[in-house]
Amino acid sequence: MSAELEDIHEECGIFGVWGHPDAARLTYFGLHALQHRGQEGAGIVSNDHGRLCGHRGLGLLTQVFSDEAEIARLKGDRAIGHVRYATSGSSSVDNIQPFLFRFHDGDVALSHNGNLTNCVSLRERLEDEGAIFHSNSDTEVLMHLIRRSPRATFMDRLKEALNTVHGGFAYLIMTQTEMIGALDPNGFRPLSLGQMKNGSYVLASETCALDIVGARLVRDIRPGEIIVVDDDGYRIERYTDNTQLAICSMEFIYFARPDSNIYGINVHSARKRMGARLAGESPADADMVIAVPNSSLSAASGYAEASGLPNEMGLIKNQYVARTFIQPTQELREQGVRMKLSAVRGVVEGKRVVVVDDSIVRGTTSRRIVKLLRESGAREVHMRISSPPLKYPCFYGIDIQTSKELIAAKKTVEEIRQYIGADSLAFLSLDGLIDSIGLHADAPYGGLCVAYFNGDYPTALDDYEEGFLNSLTPEDRVRIPRFARETSQYHDNEFTMAVTRDGAAATASPR
Repeated sequence: MSAELEDIHEECGIFGVWGHPDAARLTYFGLHALQHRGQEGAGIVSNDHGRLCGHRGLGLLTQVFSDEAEIARLKGDRAIGHVRYATSGSSSVDNIQPFLFRFHDGDVALSHNGNLTNCVSLRERLEDEGAIFHSNSDTEVLMHLIRRSPRATFMDRLKEALNTVHGGFAYLIMTQTEMIGALDPNGFRPLSLGQMKNGSYVLASETCALDIVGARLVRDIRPGEIIVVDDDGYRIERYTDNTQLAICSMEFIYFARPDSNIYGINVHSARKRMGARLAGESPADADMVIAVPNSSLSAASGYAEASGLPNEMGLIKNQYVARTFIQPTQELREQGVRMKLSAVRGVVEGKRVVVVDDSIVRGTTSRRIVKLLRESGAREVHMRISSPPLKYPCFYGIDIQTSKELIAAKKTVEEIRQYIGADSLAFLSLDGLIDSIGLHADAPYGGLCVAYFNGDYPTALDDYEEGFLNSLTPEDRVRIPRFARETSQYHDNEFTMAVTRDGAAATASPR
């Protein structure tokens, strides 16, 4: 992840396996491939002939499972796991997943990737009805809804609950007899099914986790789908047909690992196309291109190739430095940035450099990078950002829930350039981003959620709606397509959007 985007975090990663003799250890390996999605806590629940057993804790996966005995006691050929970064709920072991619920009619484990937009109102209603919560994570809401449903079967109760919660979610559930995955009606978060050579099935947030355990991709789980894996194989069910693909564009920009594929699009290739498009839109008269490591490496490669400039290693990232935001003084925080990133004087001294990064969030890190390069003798520093300016909060599973700290929400591009001290600054256009990713689904913005850039959220915001509306300027209300239209295309029930097997949305048709 780039230096600037270390300020933003995705909520978590999920992994599950059914039918492998060493399921817990395999889940450990899968979660290790997903560690970039959550570094606050981790947990695994195994299923040994219907008996569920779990272990979870705060810290990196290697810290939580530092003793071999902790994996060895998780017996069985079925398991699910989770790595977490908190966007909903405090930093407490009580919020570390998978949650393990013990009921008189069978144990259930639950993991969640995403964020519910109606969690607060649902939780208040459930508490008024007598529900007792053991965490302050929004994940627990789903299980209360399932247990309170009057439906006859677990699957019917689950479908009712999934139609009650709103927002972004990829759920992974382990019962005594099944492993179940479910995706929200917009597919904000990725979820993929793989199969190993021995026939066992794997569910994972990213395909890189399938690769690490030697599983081949079977299919992507699509909006509104439930996948059920048991001893007979897998089956797909639907809990809603009111779907519209809007996968988080941030997955392609920097969350997902470059070796992952999302709906058939390789993440590295998409980022490289972003860089190439950026070079065409915003060329610079310079001597070289350098990336801000790590997730900007692909975009910088694309920029360099398209511009004909050499791609040099002008910044080095120390992979072994702890987080620096806790440093008590500005001087120590500056030193923390120097510990994370170093400019290579022998490369940049006397040169005009194009610096490619994923995004500018608060601007402080970009400002320090420019300063580092100038102190190392760079003659000119031209910043190029391989995504549009981040102006609006995210309510679907990324911890940007206010625009107050987003510099692009308050300043023009020229004002940002002046603040970071660069000789020039340019961002990738929204059309450039959409074309570069190349999902081409028959849905708004090609099947991507780009609300962070233009404020056009694909769903109603429920508990967040009032606060978001109050934050808008009159200019925002005219500019944001959602408010320029008379009704939201998602909640007016005028249209349905079917999703085809290849993950692209089919043409919309009136009900």
